Amino acid sequence: MSEYQDKTIPSLAEKYKEYFKIGAAVTVKDLEGVHGEILVKHFNSLTPENDMKFERIHPDEHRYNFDAVDKMKEFAIKNNMKMRGHTFVWHNQTPEWVFKDKEGNDVSRELLIERLREHIKTVCDRYKDIVYAWDVVNEAVEDKTEKLLRDSNWRRIIGDDYIKIAFEIAKEYAGEGKLFYNDYNNEMPYKLEKTYKLLKELIDKETPIDGIGIQAHWNIWDKNLIDNLKRAIEMYASLGLEIQITELDMSVFEFEDRRTDLLEPAEEMMELQAKVYEDVFKVFREYKGVITSVTFWGISDKHTWKDNFPVIGRKDWPLLFDVNGKPKEAFFKIVNF
Repeated sequence: MSEYQDKTIPSLAEKYKEYFKIGAAVTVKDLEGVHGEILVKHFNSLTPENDMKFERIHPDEHRYNFDAVDKMKEFAIKNNMKMRGHTFVWHNQTPEWVFKDKEGNDVSRELLIERLREHIKTVCDRYKDIVYAWDVVNEAVEDKTEKLLRDSNWRRIIGDDYIKIAFEIAKEYAGEGKLFYNDYNNEMPYKLEKTYKLLKELIDKETPIDGIGIQAHWNIWDKNLIDNLKRAIEMYASLGLEIQITELDMSVFEFEDRRTDLLEPAEEMMELQAKVYEDVFKVFREYKGVITSVTFWGISDKHTWKDNFPVIGRKDWPLLFDVNGKPKEAFFKIVNF
């Protein structure tokens, strides 16, 4: 008997059904095999890891590629799941044609807005019946300097109001899906203050924004994580916004750690990872009134974007299931409460 039919192992989604949705970022390959079994048993929300990003779903001006996301939608419907839409406006993974005219020059502000409108309308029309939350704008806050907004083609051509415009367009077409601003490190004090400022400005300008996504690409060594997380949740909630944990993983390495020689995680790493997962989920449960979804950025340690990032040749083990798809100590720490 597969352990995913083993009734002694509780379902993650079932355990948290009174708290919030439990999600995973997926590729098409994840819909079958061991990952497919894990998804069916433990998750009730799917996020396309890359396949709904602009360059994948709309690679050329007059061509959309819906194949991958259609398969995810079909899988979600079959297994009584919902989806998160990820993402419309981002400085990465957006094809060059979006910003250029036929001569290769920058398009006008008006044309770029019109292209964004057509893109959002087309994607929403196809998936709004299954999507409960959309990451409308992704990673717009500058984190390396004192500047508030990151430089990007969107901002350069449209102007600082591009974020507000994107939300207003999404509001027209998104159906009942909630509209989110999504970013990383936005629980850390230096970026929290700037993100709060941006969100307050958007709200003051009557932007139709429903929530904030905290990406939660964390590591097991951050001693300030819990304090920072609680403060961020309280500050964002004070604006009347929903909060979703959108891209959770727990690296066993500090960002600056350059080691590439570890072939498997040390036992003490797994013990500490389990403790940190236990601690953050305790916080999530404490704030269940404002946290509406928790999504892991991947399913098992077999496939994670943290492999080779930020260090080429480095394997990481940041998720709840090991490289064979078996639940780790961290899994049991967050289901046994």
